[in-house]
Amino acid sequence: MYLHLGQDTVIKTDSIVGIFDMDTSTVSKITRSYLALCEKQGRVVNVSQELPKSFVLCTGEHPGEFTLYISQISSGTLLKRSRFVDRISL
Repeated sequence: MYLHLGQDTVIKTDSIVGIFDMDTSTVSKITRSYLALCEKQGRVVNVSQELPKSFVLCTGEHPGEFTLYISQISSGTLLKRSRFVDRISL
């Protein structure tokens, strides 16, 4: 199934590693460094035209590949959407 992250971006739910809240997770220096490294490597896709509220880490098609999506939709809303998708896919 798929999860809508905002704008015109949709990802496969089975590729999601984690959904993170931007405010609480970026308190950690390690997380901020990781986000900066991903940006430097060109692995960040910003789907937010507004203030970002969450980021979603997804695996790629090949081992070791990943993409980090920044979204204006809250992590709680994305989590609810992903659970809703899981329920209807049964």
